[in-house]
Amino acid sequence: MTDSDSELGDFTEFTTDDGAEPEAADTTDGGDDRPDSGGATSGPPDDSAGGARGDADQFDDMPASPAGSDRGLGTLSASEGLVISEDERDTRLKAYVTVNNRSRARIGKYLVAPYPDGERLFARITALEYAQEFRSDDATEIHARRAMRQDAVDERDYKFMATLEPLSVLYREGGDLRRRMADRVPRPETVVREATDETEIKTGLKIPEDGVFLGHLAVGGEKVRTGASPPTVDYRLSDSYKSGDPLIFRHALVAGGTGSGKTHATKNVLRQYLGRTYEMDDDRTPGVAVVQFDPQDEYAQMHDDNPDLTDEDARRYEREGLRFGGYDDTKAFVPQVGSAGYSGGHHRAEQVPFTVPFSMVRERPWLVASAGLNDNQYPALQRLLERFFRQRGDDGTYDEFTSFLDDPALREELHESGQVHEATFDAVRRRAYGFGDVFDQDARPITDLVNEFVRPGGLSTVPTYHITSSREATTVVLAVASLLVDQKLSNDPTYARIKETPLVVGMDEAHNFLTDADSVQARKVVSTFSEAAKQGRKERLGLFLITQDPQDVADPIFKQVNTRLVLNLGDEDAVSAVNLPTALEGKVPYFEKGQMAVHSPDNSEPVELIGLSNCLTNHGRD
Repeated sequence: MTDSDSELGDFTEFTTDDGAEPEAADTTDGGDDRPDSGGATSGPPDDSAGGARGDADQFDDMPASPAGSDRGLGTLSASEGLVISEDERDTRLKAYVTVNNRSRARIGKYLVAPYPDGERLFARITALEYAQEFRSDDATEIHARRAMRQDAVDERDYKFMATLEPLSVLYREGGDLRRRMADRVPRPETVVREATDETEIKTGLKIPEDGVFLGHLAVGGEKVRTGASPPTVDYRLSDSYKSGDPLIFRHALVAGGTGSGKTHATKNVLRQYLGRTYEMDDDRTPGVAVVQFDPQDEYAQMHDDNPDLTDEDARRYEREGLRFGGYDDTKAFVPQVGSAGYSGGHHRAEQVPFTVPFSMVRERPWLVASAGLNDNQYPALQRLLERFFRQRGDDGTYDEFTSFLDDPALREELHESGQVHEATFDAVRRRAYGFGDVFDQDARPITDLVNEFVRPGGLSTVPTYHITSSREATTVVLAVASLLVDQKLSNDPTYARIKETPLVVGMDEAHNFLTDADSVQARKVVSTFSEAAKQGRKERLGLFLITQDPQDVADPIFKQVNTRLVLNLGDEDAVSAVNLPTALEGKVPYFEKGQMAVHSPDNSEPVELIGLSNCLTNHGRD
């Protein structure tokens, strides 16, 4: 055999760097099957040259593949050890993936490996690698140039290995499939297969069978498929008292950048809560009331049907047990702020104007503290408000309060008595100015509308898009939200309707209202809402926060959030703030619209989902 006939291929046409032709190959030791310079080809050796060769001297071709058909994706390998350990750093679990199955292997895919006694290991692919099958070096010039002259590399020259993360062991008990931690190692050469049974997948990932629908299970942007009908795996958030309190009262956060679909996703989730009932301490089961603070005025559209939904869509949602269509009991409570006009032509929900009465400041002085009031000035504000309300009663208005502050005799009296220094008095007066368009406008006070605002089974939105001043919009949102929270936490509430109704408080752009800042107002707000978050389960109060800047939500509140839905986030600090497992965190910046990661430790393993492509209610403004 000549050099050019070696298994490495034909390299006789290579040229040297200086352009000279290579020397002709030496053919004195045997024939050459390549065409010669004259175009003639050498045939097989004749009897005189090599002796006669009959058919009896030939070996029969034997099949290399074992009989039968392949099942599964590959087999577990013990070539580098096969270990399941309490310390995940010591766990070594790898599977050899056969050639025909390699294109199906994906990071994140769920696999099952059986034990001899019928139990099954449920695992996830965390890494894929090619490894050399033999001790040879393919990082050479000759290997590279051979590959560059061929259409494809023969994968059979390499091992394709999948690294697995054991998630749980599945077993039967009383006819039911159950899960426990991975506490035993499977045998070498155990066949691993894709998880394709819905019950098997849900049990392996601890996903509840019933609850609030969030989306469909996915891996790498593709929905997980099963043999069931429908073939997708629905992801549900526990809404039952059987395994603890419903998770809505453990709070939720939706994080996503602009254009990621977070409002679309939020509407679909809230639509599943509307109409649900929950047990109260007195054994009543009223419907949940949802109050949604809405800076972009998008949620009142939930009153209306999505005109793009087809009959086929409706049948599919009915099969999956989803609530869809406009929700009739939706009202937009519109704050009257100065001369700002509200245009609600993009929805058909009833519009109810309201104003924030200045009487609410009596228990919440921080509403007029402004961001610039420091710890030394805040007690002075409290003294001034106490004196004002003692003189005027709860009917005292904001205009009367500013007139009260303008009295020079009061300033002098408080200074001389040592109660409030004149410089502090002036600072408080400056900070308290500028709220004239917020309080006591020409509409019914929100305190008179509580029974209409918090309706069992109703959705109330509070749009603030028409308010041009961010300071005024923030004051309105914090005034109304704190009213709800304070009444929920009170042992002697003024408004029994709030106390006795299961309530979800939704807050879009939450980072603007619940931020950690070095001001009296911010600390008071954070303290109020963090306490509400801690008491939520007991009081049937759920916070539903939506934000594109999760890193700016105050940490004491963020830590109380159990369920986090994370859509595309491009900011590194934002991705890090949501505290996802590393495997999911790296995917977040690459999510397409509607893709999301769900981290809800009390509900399931962290997973990837794809939300519904349609909004279940009307969505989008012209």
